[in-house]
Amino acid sequence: MLRKIMVPVRGDGMIDTVLGHASALARHHGAHIVVAHCRKRTEDMRPYSRALPGFARTTMIEQSQAQADQEEHEVREQLHRFAVSLDVRETDTPEPGTASVEFVEEYGQMADVIKHNGRLADLVVVARPDRDRNIGTNSLKSALYQTGRPVLMCPPKGTVAPEFGAHITLAWNGSLEASRAVAMTLDLARAAQTVTILSGGKGEPHGATAEELIAYYRLRGVTAVSHRFEARNPGEALPRLTAEMGASLLVMGAYGHNHERETLFGGNTQVVVDKSEIPVVLVH
Repeated sequence: MLRKIMVPVRGDGMIDTVLGHASALARHHGAHIVVAHCRKRTEDMRPYSRALPGFARTTMIEQSQAQADQEEHEVREQLHRFAVSLDVRETDTPEPGTASVEFVEEYGQMADVIKHNGRLADLVVVARPDRDRNIGTNSLKSALYQTGRPVLMCPPKGTVAPEFGAHITLAWNGSLEASRAVAMTLDLARAAQTVTILSGGKGEPHGATAEELIAYYRLRGVTAVSHRFEARNPGEALPRLTAEMGASLLVMGAYGHNHERETLFGGNTQVVVDKSEIPVVLVH
């Protein structure tokens, strides 16, 4: 069951989108949201230059700490307003089956905060990275490679669909990553009213077919239909087809090749990460 959702945040202007999507799922599934705010350690705020006099380094650290205090205060206030507007209870003692949220603050690097909190979550929610500004890439990479959990990647702009999660699509090619995506998102599939399997190309040699996946779902109480498509660039086609069908969420296996190779050569996952304007659950 989807009972714990982890949302790493920092002052990057993406709190609304990640909390909006996380709270929509929390209300639907009766889940608890853990909002983890990453705060830099004192040693991380020390200037690299040793040429500065001691009082100058101390002043810079104090200013950085004051800025971190202000950022934490703003995040807490934003979280409180958000919880009130969505009628989600704030508590650090959640009750099973009740939508709730809590705020925790941890010192260190964002990747370590995600690793610590994400491994005992059912879903990690992050914003879509902005590679041009080098924002969010490490968060997504840590969530995918260091937690072993499904990762919901939210678009940077736009509102949460009113029926978010009611119709989901699943990218299927018979690969190991796609198989893991199916197994780790069964709660989302069971909660959806419509599940559409998107399959294209030849698929993986000796991989299971979309029809076999439909039978797998049926055994678990999920009714799914298959839609076959042909596209030169599946990474661009998958989000587009999802939107055209009126679905609000795409589920897919991520990075069948290693991250660096896909980033360099533009694999299907990287195209989705760079260009998708809809929410996507990625599973590695």
